[in-house]
Amino acid sequence: MTTHTSFEDLGREVLKLEADAVAALAERVDAQFARACELALACRGRVVVTGMGKSGHIGSKIAATLASTGTPAFFVHPGEASHGDLGMITPEDVVLAISNSGETEEIVKILPIIKRMGAKLIALVGRTDSTLGRQADAILNAVVAKEACPHNLAPTASTTAALAVGDALAVALLKSRGFTPEDFARSHPAGSLGRRLLLYVSDIMHTGAEIPQVPESASLRDALLEMTGKGLGMTAIVAADGRLAGILTDGDLRRLLEKGVDVRDASVAEVMIRSPKTTLPDRLAAETVQLMRSLKINGLMVVDADRRVVGALNMHDLLRAGVV
Repeated sequence: MTTHTSFEDLGREVLKLEADAVAALAERVDAQFARACELALACRGRVVVTGMGKSGHIGSKIAATLASTGTPAFFVHPGEASHGDLGMITPEDVVLAISNSGETEEIVKILPIIKRMGAKLIALVGRTDSTLGRQADAILNAVVAKEACPHNLAPTASTTAALAVGDALAVALLKSRGFTPEDFARSHPAGSLGRRLLLYVSDIMHTGAEIPQVPESASLRDALLEMTGKGLGMTAIVAADGRLAGILTDGDLRRLLEKGVDVRDASVAEVMIRSPKTTLPDRLAAETVQLMRSLKINGLMVVDADRRVVGALNMHDLLRAGVV
């Protein structure tokens, strides 16, 4: 019976074999790789990725990576291509065909149509002298010495290598296009990166009647009632000209009570924090999080260019929005 120790040894053996296979690929990045990048960059249509079986699964992932990093791409199953899906490919597209042997029947069958329509062909293969390799306008060499499978049959190291080459292509194109984190976020608006890079303070802040604020002439008791009613743990104190004069937080209130200040008699102007830190509505929410953390505060008033209060937000709002 296989022991746990031998399971660990087998796992390490497979990982080392696949790591070595990927490391060896760096030596095969040559002018053909550069040519593949040039074809993809010059493409006025889409990069159409195709592959059969395990190569198809890898192809789907490569297409998704390309599409999310600035290179419009989609996957077409080569078996379905012969039954109508070839209509999805246009002369302005670049076809990225993946086959370890380079002789996959379903792909070889559609090569004449692809070539006849004038679409450029990139072959991602484990045999450069194969039918697919010979027909290609550029070859991505993903040859491996052997599979991780002890029978050298199950696609393991070869699919890992193909995936790594696809990533190399996608990242090379990304850098050539000057693709930015903001561009990536626009393709991932529901992801955490999208929330951090696309959400502005104006998207999250409380506005209108939800803003806690009292005039500078208000009593401390009025400010306390406003803070309690709005539930943000703070209130803005607004001067007669409409500009922000100060702020009072629940932390400030606790400290005042510890000093024995009479809430019933004090005016808010006597105890407020003057010239408080603020943020702008067009500031990224993620930047505001960093500001609040650096100041060790839980809330901020949002002001316009004239320091008039236009909103308010606290850390709970940023948490709910998924920015933190």
